[in-house]
Parts: sequence; structure tokens; C-alpha cells
Amino acid sequence: MKLNKKLISSMLSVALIGALALSGCASQSSSSTSAASSSSSSSSSETQTTVDYPKNAMEFIAPSGAGGGWDLTIRTVAKVLQDTSLVTVPMPVTNNSGGGGGVNLAYMQTQEGSDKLISVYSPPILLINLNGSSEYSYKETTPIARLITDYGAFVVPKDSPYKSIADVMDALKKDPKSVKIGGGSSAGSMDHIQFLIVAKAAGVTDLKDIDYISFQDGTATAQILGGHVDLLTTGLGDVQSLIESGDLIALAQTASDRVGEGALAEIPTCKEQGIDVTFENWRGLFGAPGMPDYAVEFWRDTLKKMTETDEWNAERAKHGWADAYMDKEDFESFLAEKNEEYKGILAEIGLLAE
Repeated sequence: MKLNKKLISSMLSVALIGALALSGCASQSSSSTSAASSSSSSSSSETQTTVDYPKNAMEFIAPSGAGGGWDLTIRTVAKVLQDTSLVTVPMPVTNNSGGGGGVNLAYMQTQEGSDKLISVYSPPILLINLNGSSEYSYKETTPIARLITDYGAFVVPKDSPYKSIADVMDALKKDPKSVKIGGGSSAGSMDHIQFLIVAKAAGVTDLKDIDYISFQDGTATAQILGGHVDLLTTGLGDVQSLIESGDLIALAQTASDRVGEGALAEIPTCKEQGIDVTFENWRGLFGAPGMPDYAVEFWRDTLKKMTETDEWNAERAKHGWADAYMDKEDFESFLAEKNEEYKGILAEIGLLAE
């Protein structure tokens, strides 16, 4: 009997220990389930945050005065994004001019990590660093996408004595000071460089002696219309309306073939006139340095969709812009290649910073 009591007591102890063990497992399982639920909730919250971007107004910047190629490009981007409902938050455009784009590049450094700043740039983002005008370059931004290619144009007033780009080059060969050249970029930057490249290809020497006057305040077209310079070197899209109205005469453009519609399509290339050279004025969008990944991915996806819309293609055709879309990775490789190419050009004409 005593043996049976001891046996029963032992069995009860084992049963109690088993019950406690099962209770512990259940508690751990419940805890694990709760942790998993919490983790899932956190992940869902992060995903929701990404999906909600952008929540507030963007800060779109043209690093030039109103009316120039940068201004036209980023305002066109904002318009198409709004018209197609690809972006529903406000996208006001600010003009932050000066230093051929250098003032804005310096400003972008103060906005590191911003998810709302997007600026348009073109070759000057490389050139102003190479020529020593700015300590910053594309490497101090977040390249997002290349969008279009515009081309250089050389225009004169309708009563100009120069009837072709060859006339201008002949005059410069005789006297490099005889033609006053104006442009919207700083000296040693895009408008200046594209003209010097063409002049060099035409056989003009003493390139450093050519008078170039920079108008970075958006008044370049007013200066040529007022007769303050003899020729304006600019972007084709920048002077389209004045070419169409007949107020300015385009002597040449720098594409390999004729581009655009109507009056633009009537402008001869430099190559047609015996000057075997081209110059592409690409334009792309750049975020602040350290732009968050979620913002970069949103804009990569959204801009690609934009370039495939009928609205965007209609704007491109209207302004004579060639489709040159390039996503972030390819764009960064392109920028590195162009940086080396422009370095060689500047060195050849004596404008590369030491």
C-alpha cells in the first residue's frame, strides 16, 4: 500500500511538471506570435510610408533666370506630371540663378538628405567645376535621370549683316574681336564652349581673343534684340518663339541633322555649311546629395512613366527636343564619360582649371 502511494505521488509530480512545461511553451508561442504580429505591423507601416511619398510640396529648381532652357525644361516636367496625374502634390518652380548654375549647386549642399529638392542641369554641371568656377560637380548631387537632348543655336537680329555661320567665322578669322558673342551661361561654360567648339572646327584661331559676354540674369535674348551683341549662342528651345516670329534669324544649329517642326526644321546644321562638328545639350534631373532611397526610387519610376506619355512626347516635338531618356545607373556612367570628354575640350582651348 505504501508502495502504491509513493507510485501515485511520483506520477502526480511528473504530470505537474509536464503541465508546467506545456504552459511555458504556450506562453512562448503566444509571445512569438505577438512579436511576429508586431514586426508585420511595423513592416506594413514602413511600406505605407513609402507609398505615401510624396506627401508635401516639392521644390523644383531652375538654376537660371526665367525663360532659359533649364527653366523651360523643369516647368515642362512639372506641367506634364500634373496633367497626367503622375504626381498630385504641388511642384512650384524656383529660379536660383548665378554662377552658371554654381549658386544653386552650393545651395543644394545645404539641403543634404532632402527628399523634396529636384533641380534640372545640363553640361554646365560638369563644365563649371572643370573650369574652376565651382568647387562642386555632379558628384555632389544625386543624379536621377537624363530626359532630353536640346541643341545649340546661333542666332542674330533680323537686320544682321551676317547671313550664315560661315560669314561669322570668316569675320573672326580676320579679326577675333570683330564679332561680339553673347550667351546665357558663364564664360567657360556651355553657351561659350559650344561656340568655341564650332569656331575651332571652322578653322578660327586665337579662340581666347573672341569677345564673349555672359548674361546669366535671363536677359540674353533682350541683349541680342537690343543690338548689344552681334550673335547669341544659346539653346535651340530657348529662342524658338523669336525664331518663329522672325525677330531672330538662326544661322545654324549643332545637331547632326535637322530637328523639330516648322521654323525649327528650316534651320541648317553646322555640318550642312561645311563645319564638321556637333554639340548636344543634354538635360537631366538631380536630387540633393544623399537623397533618400525611397525618394530616388519614386522619381526613377515616375519619370520613366512620364517619358512614355503622349503629353511629354508632344512637348518634346514642340520644343525640338530629342528623346534621350536614361535611368540613374546609365546616367551616372554617362556623366563620368562626359566629364572626361569636356575635360579634354577645355584643356585644348586653354580653359581647364589647374
